[in-house]
Formats: sequence, structure tokens, C-alpha cells
Amino acid sequence: MSWLRKLRGEKPDEALPLYNAVVMRARAEHWYREGAVPDTVDGRFDMIATLLAVVMLRLEVEPAGGEPAARLAERFVDDMDGQLREFGIGDIIVGKHIGKMMSMLGGRLGAYRDGLAAGDIGPALVRNLYRGTAADDGALAHVKASVLAFHAGLTTNPLPELLAGDLP
Repeated sequence: MSWLRKLRGEKPDEALPLYNAVVMRARAEHWYREGAVPDTVDGRFDMIATLLAVVMLRLEVEPAGGEPAARLAERFVDDMDGQLREFGIGDIIVGKHIGKMMSMLGGRLGAYRDGLAAGDIGPALVRNLYRGTAADDGALAHVKASVLAFHAGLTTNPLPELLAGDLP
């Protein structure tokens, strides 16, 4: 069917490989088991938004990273729209939920940007992954170390590999 999209002049979803890789990484069991991130719809959203924010921060440092970051955000909106509709949320309310989710993603971008700059993402993780109620020290340490390792790996990952969904 890709030939049909080309015939109609549609562009391929270039953000899809990276977005799918982020979602798969966010679904890894260790976040929920060792990291004690709540294994709920909200907890999974929070984990996806956290890793997506870290990837978007990586894209910010690239001269050509603005367009891929925007496409990644659009992919996030499309995915969340579909998820909300699967939960039975109607057309009238979907837009409000999407707006709230985008605001939450933007808040995470700022919180993780500031936390990384200050050298401590712990408070941002507690606020955004645990909704203000800190997990035990071991769980928080696991998530913090894993997110920081992910961030460090992204800094050495060339942009073409990253856009292809090759995450560290």
C-alpha cells in the first residue's frame, strides 16, 4: 500500500520508527518491576512521555532536529488520539484530553531539561512518574540510573540512526 500513498502524494511517517522504538523501550518490564513505576494506563503514559521527552531533548541539540522533533510530537498526538478513542472517549472530549497530554509532555520537557542541566533529575522523576509520591529509594535509583544511561547513550547516537529507531 506504500505505492498508493506515494501516488496520492502522501509522505511516509518518518517519525514512526523512532516513536515505536520509544514506546517499546517504555514498555520494558524493568521500569514497572524494579523501578516501581505504576503499571497502569497513567503509569505507562508517564513512562512513554518521559522517554519521549528525553529523546526530544536530544533532538534539540541537532541543527536539523526541529523538524524530526515536531514529527515525533505529531506521532505522539496521533497515537494518544487513537488510544483515547479505544477507551471510548468521544470526539468532543478527545481534543481536550490531547491538549492536556501535550501540556504534560511540554512540562516534562522543561522539567527534564532543567534536571539534566542541574545534574539531578530525581525531583522531576518523582513528580512525573510517581505523581508526587516518591517510590522507595531503590526503585527511584533504578529509574534515575536507567533514564540517565538512556540520555547518555542518545548523545552519542548519530541522528540518522536515531531517526531510524536505533536507540541505545
